[in-house]
Parts: sequence; C-alpha cells; structure tokens
Amino acid sequence: MLLDRYIGWTVFRAFLLITAGLTALFSLLGFVEQLGLVGQGQYKLRDALLYTLLTAPDKLLQLAPIAMLLATLLGLGALAKHSELTAFRSFGISQARIIGAVVKLCAPIILALFLVAQFIIPPAQQAAQREQAAALGDALPGLSNGGFWAQKNGVFLNVQSFADGAELHGVAVFSFGANGALRSLIQADTARPQPDGDWTLSGVTRERVINGQIETDQPASLTWRPFLSTKQLKLLAIPPETMPPLALYAYVHQLKRQHQEALVYEQTFWSMVAIPLSLIGMALIAAPFIFGPQRSGGAGKQIVIGALLGMVFLLVQEITGYLGLLLAVNPAFSALAPSILLILLGGWLLERNHIKLKPRLTK
Repeated sequence: MLLDRYIGWTVFRAFLLITAGLTALFSLLGFVEQLGLVGQGQYKLRDALLYTLLTAPDKLLQLAPIAMLLATLLGLGALAKHSELTAFRSFGISQARIIGAVVKLCAPIILALFLVAQFIIPPAQQAAQREQAAALGDALPGLSNGGFWAQKNGVFLNVQSFADGAELHGVAVFSFGANGALRSLIQADTARPQPDGDWTLSGVTRERVINGQIETDQPASLTWRPFLSTKQLKLLAIPPETMPPLALYAYVHQLKRQHQEALVYEQTFWSMVAIPLSLIGMALIAAPFIFGPQRSGGAGKQIVIGALLGMVFLLVQEITGYLGLLLAVNPAFSALAPSILLILLGGWLLERNHIKLKPRLTK
C-alpha cells in the first residue's frame, strides 16, 4: 500500500504540474484571441483577462486526458531514470502492480474533475459570457441561428437572444390545441423574468384565433407564466459542453420524453462520460513506453512517440464526435468508441511487452 501511494504521488505531482502548464498555455492562446476584441464597445484589457480566467476551468477539463498521459510518462520515467523501478523489480514488485498504482490514481482525479464540471465550469462559463456580452453590447453567444426552442404541452417557446443573461430579446410563444391547430401567437421584443417565475413581456403583439377569426391586440405589457424554470433558462444560455453533467443528463431525458431533437446534448453528455475512460486509457498506453526502454534503450524517443499518440487520440476523438453529429450515429458509440479503443490498444501494448495485468494488483 505504501508503495502504491509513493508511485501515485509521484505521478500525481507530475499531473498537477502538467495540467497547470497546459491550462496556462492554452489560456494564453485564448487571451491573445480575446485581445482582438479589445476596443470594441466597452471591451477592455481587463475584460479579456477576466474572460480568460473564467474559461480556464473548461480548458483544464478538456486537457486532463493528455495531462494524464504526459504525467504517467514523466512520473514513471523519473522513477526509471533514478533506477527506482529497477529496485522495485528486484524486490519482486511486478510491472502490473506499478501500472495498477497509476490506474488507482485515476479515481480521485476523476472525482475532482466531476466536481469541477458540475459546480465550477457552468457558473464560470456563464459569467464569462455575461461579462463579455455586457462589455461588447451584444447578445450572449450560443443563441444565434434562431436562438433556442423549447416546448411543453402544445406550447412552443422561441427566444432569439439574451442581452445580459437576465433580459430576453425576440420572444415568441406559439400555443396549439389538441387537434394541432394554432390557438394563439404572442410576440414580444423583450421579456424579463421576475422573482416569482413569471415573465413580464414588453413590446407585445398578440394574435388569437377565436371562432375562425384572428384577433390582434398590442398590450403595453403582458405577464406570462413560462414552463421553463429560472435554472433551466440559465442553462440554455451556455453551450451544451459547459452544462453540469447531471443537469445535462436530465435535460437529455426531458427532450426525449417530449420527442425533441437531443443529438447535440446527448453527444456532449457521452463525451463527458468518455473523459474517465480516456484517463484510464492514457495511463495504460503510457506504461509500455516506460518499461520498454529498460530493455531496448531510446527512452526519450519512446516518450515522444507516446505523447504524440495521445495527441492523435484527442484529434481522433474530436473528429469522431463531429462525424457522429453529421451522420446521426448513436452518440454513446461515437463518443465512447475512441476511449474504449484506447484502452484496448493500451492492453495490447502491455501484452506485446509481456506485461500481464492480473485482477489482484497489490502484493
């Protein structure tokens, strides 16, 4: 047990360092991109910096698998460099147990990433978009191309955009009867959610079908009770990939119950599920590149090959995700297939290097 902790702590320290470095690097690239917006509206340098800081947790989540690969390579590589792995082997410690100690490390990392995805990324991402939109004077991103649609019990809601995350613009409410006939249409320039859950509509045009005739009126304001909660509304203001996993899962099932298209949200959910599998796969695929050089030399070359293999995996994962959406493939298959293949490839490489993973990894 003490040996497992020692190996795990060595790899974990490398994981923290690499994760911080990769997140900082990609955040810097994002900051440079944000500099192109400085000067537009009220968008200033501090707004670009704030946006970069708030979106950093999402980058951390996406970079975790490649960080795990590099941490395993560098952590075990450091042990091999100082002949500690050789010493472990001389005391009868199997390669399988050493790899098992790294795989065990994935459990607390997966738990930490889940907490980040559930409680940190959504509010941070929403705040980033809200502050950016307020500074630029634009609608929040993610509601372009027709905004979002939602429906329940024959009532269809369309919102074109959020102005500041609280006020909605371009609201249309379609109400249909049991026979599918349109009963009323309410169009409003703006809608502001109230603390009691009602929406106050302004700039209203209301059309109602009464006895086959269309009656139109334009009240100064109108109170409407939506079927979306304030929490659901806030979730719809952010991209699917930054929604909390549990809320995303519930939303996918809600869309399916209402027979609505849920492919994008379902693909995003299964992509989140694939991250734990990717972490385990990365740990498995890195191990042979550490133990192999002890016999054949060229450790630096094999570590570079292992790192490149991990980067190729991330690229393949992105491609299969887009192809899954394009070809309407089962989201679970298109999202999980690369991670499952990675684990199988890692197992094959271990077998190829005569490393047998036994059910009992502790001695």
